[in-house]
Amino acid sequence: MALKSIKIQRRRLADEVYDQLLESITIGDIGPDDRLVQERLAAELDISRTPVREALLRLEQEGVLVTANRGGFKLHRMSEPEVRQLYQARAAIEGQAARILAVHNDPKVNRLLRHTIEAEEDIVSDTVQAYFEANRSIHRKFVEVIDNVYLLEMFDNIWNRAVAYQLFAAIGNVDLSKSLGDHIQLVEAIESGDKTVALETYIDHVTDGFNLQIEGLNSGE
Repeated sequence: MALKSIKIQRRRLADEVYDQLLESITIGDIGPDDRLVQERLAAELDISRTPVREALLRLEQEGVLVTANRGGFKLHRMSEPEVRQLYQARAAIEGQAARILAVHNDPKVNRLLRHTIEAEEDIVSDTVQAYFEANRSIHRKFVEVIDNVYLLEMFDNIWNRAVAYQLFAAIGNVDLSKSLGDHIQLVEAIESGDKTVALETYIDHVTDGFNLQIEGLNSGE
């Protein structure tokens, strides 16, 4: 069998633009009132409009951006039904992970989960970004340790999008500390060895997060 050598390609410019826009949205440099116009962005970045257009369309396809009334794009504000669907997806993915963990009930894994929770909840910076990263790291660990690449990919698809951060930021209108919830209780449910208890406890935890999210969104109106 004759195979051709693989040449290492430089990263696409559109991907660089995409990452930069995501980062700007995440840290708040791009907010709900900003309008993203490809011509302006291309001029600011000193590149052609094509990679900028590709990045903007990708963000629109992922639900991060929507078309603005005056042209260009703006951040998508999720409706309550959309938020509910997102949390239902989280409950399905993360709840299944908790169920698997309870079946195995591995003391070593359970200790790792406890250690992760304690480390991540020791927050130094009292910012939305810090609480978001702590929550994501904790919840990701529950999925990561079951060693299922497909569940982890679905988890990342939900949590790594800028819209997830923008949505989480609304919790700051209520009380950011409430967003951490009671993660140790999740480990205790897993340690029971009862997969039904673990699943229901995790779903209740995600539901509490949804209710806090809606409270935050309504408080910001």
